[in-house]
Amino acid sequence: MSEIPKHLHPRPDRYRDAWLCLNGEWDFEIDNENIGAEREYFKRDALAGKITVPFCPESKLSGVEHKDFMKSVWYRRDISLPAEWSGKRILLHIDASDYETTVYVNSVCVGIHRGGYTPFEFDITDYLKSDGNYITVHAYDDIHSWRQVAGKQSHEQDSFGCFYTRTTGIWQTVWLEAVERAHVVSYKAYPNISAPSVALDVKTKDALGATLRVRAYYGGRLVGEAQSTVVSAGTTLNISLSETHLWECGNGRLYELEFALEKDGCVDKMKGYFGLREVSVTKDRGLQINGKTVFGRFILDQGFYPDGVCTAPNDEALIFDIEAAMACGFNGARLHQKVFEPRYLYHADRLGYMVWGETGNWHLDHTLPEAIYWFLPEWLEEIERDFSHPSLIGWCPFNETWEVNGRPQCNEFLDRIYDITKALDPTRPVITASGSFPTERTDIHDVHDYEQNPEKFREYYSEIDKGVVRDQIYRQFPGLQRYDPELPVFVSEYGGIKWAIGEDAGWGYGNSVRDEEEYFSRLRGLTDVLLDNGKIFAFCLTQLTDVEQEINGLLTYDRRFKFPPERFKEIFGRRSVIED
Repeated sequence: MSEIPKHLHPRPDRYRDAWLCLNGEWDFEIDNENIGAEREYFKRDALAGKITVPFCPESKLSGVEHKDFMKSVWYRRDISLPAEWSGKRILLHIDASDYETTVYVNSVCVGIHRGGYTPFEFDITDYLKSDGNYITVHAYDDIHSWRQVAGKQSHEQDSFGCFYTRTTGIWQTVWLEAVERAHVVSYKAYPNISAPSVALDVKTKDALGATLRVRAYYGGRLVGEAQSTVVSAGTTLNISLSETHLWECGNGRLYELEFALEKDGCVDKMKGYFGLREVSVTKDRGLQINGKTVFGRFILDQGFYPDGVCTAPNDEALIFDIEAAMACGFNGARLHQKVFEPRYLYHADRLGYMVWGETGNWHLDHTLPEAIYWFLPEWLEEIERDFSHPSLIGWCPFNETWEVNGRPQCNEFLDRIYDITKALDPTRPVITASGSFPTERTDIHDVHDYEQNPEKFREYYSEIDKGVVRDQIYRQFPGLQRYDPELPVFVSEYGGIKWAIGEDAGWGYGNSVRDEEEYFSRLRGLTDVLLDNGKIFAFCLTQLTDVEQEINGLLTYDRRFKFPPERFKEIFGRRSVIED
């Protein structure tokens, strides 16, 4: 591959000019016996093979395409730093590596990170030499441990049903960044549409006594600024805005931010952005964006790609998936059982496309008390990373928890995660466990229902106004399910109609349709039930694309529309009762 893959800056929300993409060819070696640390692979001048980072070794784009189980893998590459970075602090970023990742610089361990979906960084300045520097990365991944989240990765040898090719090791961009010793680390934006203004919680490092200045721009025009002296690791600034431009569905009007942190004559600069947007969900008014009721027309998006597995081959692929969904009449997506790349969220932000933030909770034994130690750190990192994205309108930490190893869903654990999520982010609604038995703490009654008969489907939800929801869980477990009539209702999985182009050999929900007429009759019938029910504020159709053997997408796995998108938009885009 001649061009550096995925060479664009991976974090448009925290951009600096001084950065270096480390994607491309690395040395690589599979270490299934997990003896590499003992045999000091981190001191080697080379490893046995090659890989193209950031694609996982299971993928075609990696150049490895090894799909068997790999518990342990190693990476190595030489690095050289720009001369102008002299005197700066050098940060090494790995935006995602599955699962336990140990990083060495010049054979010295600089840090360990646990979690397969979230980014981490290490300050490697003190481990660097004047020249001849190299990085070694070791990733350990045991999907059968029940102590790590793994989402839709198959726990069997091959893919099956709704479980797909595994992801081992690095699968998002690796990059270096040069910063001043006193520098901005991150920020959280709290927009206020009525003022209008934005409050910023800015996290800094080694900056006590520094002056922090932040300017806000819209369309290149200065629309607000503020400054403060840094007296702790966190600084709060409030910027009044001279112009009001609301972030809305289909129109992601974004304000730019410029941060300048000055200390001892050095100035650290970083750029970001935010959207002027408020979100809420209530029983009577449904989903509201900036106080206006919007019916949530969501599509299930699992973020898998034929050549890259969990990694999009390029930026155009990320944009295509969003624009394809919008062309079919959807205004958002459930980002399902995976934490998507930050550049995906950036494009959702600028296009005005709503998303729900999830993580890949499957494969974690949430019934054990110690599960909170395996789940919570990674979940906190996700909230920290994505907090300021205006496209993200709600959190959903768990999906279909049910039971694990014969033990029932642990409501106490789920409730604690809800409490922590709300404490960290009071600005968004939280679905504690999508499609599972309701817990004491959730903002939304969330339903999965793959009934394929539109008449039965309508009957099940005909008495919501009387406090009765005969959803799929209730029908299977009437003694365990309950519905709180004070909660708004979201049917967050439905449809899943199996339709193959060519040979009908894949997997989907319910009976296959016989022909195109039956397909659209069923699709329209099921969707009309939800659009016509004034107590349901949103739906989420399964799903945007086929994934490997699962063939219930509106598009094929290689991103071809199965039918013209206008036909889908006629069904999904029509006005709902709740909007009237």
